[in-house]
Amino acid sequence: MAWNEPGGGNNSNDQDPWGSGGNRGGNRGGKQGPPDLDEALRKLQDSLNNLFGSGKRSGNGGSDRGGSGGSGIPGWIWGLALILVLGFWAFKAVYMVDEQEQAVILRFGEYNRTVGSGLHLYFPPVESKFQRNVTQVRSYRQKGQMLTEDENIVEVPVAIQYRISNLENFVLKVEDPETSLRHATESAVRHVVGSTPMHQVLTEGREQMAVEVTERLQRYLDAYNTGITVTQVNIENAQAPAEVQDAFDDVIRAKEDEVRARNQAEAYANGVIPEARGRAQRMLEEASGYHDEVIARAEGEAKRFDLLLEQYQASPGVLRERMYLDAMQDVLSSTSKVMVSGGEGSNNLLYLPLDKMMGQGGSASPSVSGSSSLPSASQGDSSASRSTSSQQRDLRSRESR
Repeated sequence: MAWNEPGGGNNSNDQDPWGSGGNRGGNRGGKQGPPDLDEALRKLQDSLNNLFGSGKRSGNGGSDRGGSGGSGIPGWIWGLALILVLGFWAFKAVYMVDEQEQAVILRFGEYNRTVGSGLHLYFPPVESKFQRNVTQVRSYRQKGQMLTEDENIVEVPVAIQYRISNLENFVLKVEDPETSLRHATESAVRHVVGSTPMHQVLTEGREQMAVEVTERLQRYLDAYNTGITVTQVNIENAQAPAEVQDAFDDVIRAKEDEVRARNQAEAYANGVIPEARGRAQRMLEEASGYHDEVIARAEGEAKRFDLLLEQYQASPGVLRERMYLDAMQDVLSSTSKVMVSGGEGSNNLLYLPLDKMMGQGGSASPSVSGSSSLPSASQGDSSASRSTSSQQRDLRSRESR
């Protein structure tokens, strides 16, 4: 019988080569020998059986450790458990990154790499990953009461749009980047509103304010290394506090009336100025045409005078008579009085008042015979006779000359 076989009786200690009795194997000072290896394995098996509920109890409540007492866990269960553990690990270790995403891998809590789109593998729990969408435009709104440059309180709502530009900084450099973004936004908006007059905040100055807030906010985020890029800042309709809203509405309406009046004045100016310029240009063109006309007429008169001078030098008498007849024709063609001479050697000059005769309907028609004068003309109008005498004297003087 082996020395460690169960049921060996009380003499088993005597047969134990490492026993404490006697002087076999040397004196160990009464200390117990090394533990039984089979007993340790059985204890481990019993513990696992109790854990999984497969152990068999003995009559006295203890585990039956005899040769026919219990059975261990089959090996296929251990293999299946190992396969499940490895499958779960592989399921967690293999991951997919979309086109719009990036992933940051940390190894023992330290930055290791940044991966792009595709199928990747990491090794938990040694490594950990942070996967984010870096192309999605995120947005949030905030509103607060702020003090303007002219010491008025206004309520300014702001809408911020941003995206992740550096995932490593977003994950590692700042504990909560989005909270830092909100704080930086409030600081930038307060700075810009505090340097802007109230009427600019309430009316047409919001676009310029949005540009300034975007630039200042981006400088803050870059200084904090948040890995965030601001794409757009919209400053919505700012309002005054409710206690003074009516007064502010009156101010806004006055500003709108001012803008409308200015636009109307500009429209009127745009309509009047081109017309004035057109009239000025027309006057310049007319003056230029009159200038050319006068010069051309003067040159023509000069040329005509030169031609008359040549004809006068050739025959002075004929030219003088011709000029006299032309002048008389020009003068008498515009008058309604007609003078008729009695002929050569006669000193009588007949005066025909055609204007009066036409005024009376033209019923009276004078009759002239021989050298007698018209009775109505010689008797009725003394002033006409005096005029006729003066004209006769002029004609005689011309004839004598």
